[in-house]
Amino acid sequence: MTERIERHACFGGWQDVYRHRSEVLGCDMTVGVYFPPQAEQGKCPVLYWLSGLTCTEQNFITKAGAQRYAAEHGIILVAPDTSPRGDDVPDADGYDLGKGAGFYVNATQAPWNRHYRMHDYIVEELPAWVESDPAASDVRTISGHSMGGHGALTIALRNPGRYRSVSAFSPIVAPSRVPWGEKAFGAYLGEDREAWKQWDATELIAGAQERLPLLVDQGADDEFLERELRPELLREACEAAGHPLTLRMQPGYDHSYYFISSFIGEHIAWHAKHL
Repeated sequence: MTERIERHACFGGWQDVYRHRSEVLGCDMTVGVYFPPQAEQGKCPVLYWLSGLTCTEQNFITKAGAQRYAAEHGIILVAPDTSPRGDDVPDADGYDLGKGAGFYVNATQAPWNRHYRMHDYIVEELPAWVESDPAASDVRTISGHSMGGHGALTIALRNPGRYRSVSAFSPIVAPSRVPWGEKAFGAYLGEDREAWKQWDATELIAGAQERLPLLVDQGADDEFLERELRPELLREACEAAGHPLTLRMQPGYDHSYYFISSFIGEHIAWHAKHL
C-alpha cells in the first residue's frame, strides 16, 4: 500500500512525501521524493539521500535546498526515514540508538533484528518501490550526512556495481572505533567486533571490488569531528588501499544543515557527471 501524504510545487517539479508498507522492516515508512520537471518527459536517474541521527525524511527535503540543483540536472531525489517506526518497533533511551538511529545495518541481535534491517531496505526494497514509478530509472547514486554518510559509504562499498557514485557530508567513517558506532553496533550486531568490520567504511576499503571515487566534505569546526567522525581514518585507509578519495575540510563549517546547504549543489553536480 502506498499513500501520498504531501505534495508541493518546487522548482518546476514536485516535492512529494509518501507512506508505504515495508515488508523488510515490518512497518510503514515515510519517504520524501522530489520529481524534477524532466520527470514528465521520461526516466530520470535517482539520488538516494541517507540522513543522520534523530532525522526523518523531513530534514533533508526542508533544509538542504537540494531541489533547485536536482531540477537543474534532472535527478530524482529520494530521502527515506532513518529507521523503522511504529508502536511495536523497539526503541531505547537516548537519541543515538533505536528510532531515528537505524545506522543502515542489518541487526542480528534481539530485539532489534526483527525490524532494524535498514541496509536491505535501502539497497533492495526502496529502489524496487521507487523504480516502479515510470519516471525513475535504475541508474542510482547515493549520498548522506553523518550516520547517513556512514550508510552511503558502506552501502556503496558493499554493493559494487549498484551505484554510479557516492558522496558524504561529515560521515561516521569508522563506527567500530567511535562512541556512536560502538554503542549502536554493540546493540544491533552483538559484541563480536569482527562482525562489525563489514559495516565500517575504513575496514571495507581494503577489500573493495570497485574503485568508486569517494567525495567527502567535512566541516573543520564540526563539534563531533575529533570524537565521532575522524575523517583522517578514512584518508589513511584509502591511501593504504590506493582507493580514490576527495576529502575536503571546510573551514568554519559545523555539523548542521547550514553546512550541507552550502555544498549540496556541488555534490549534486558531481553526481550528475557520473550519471
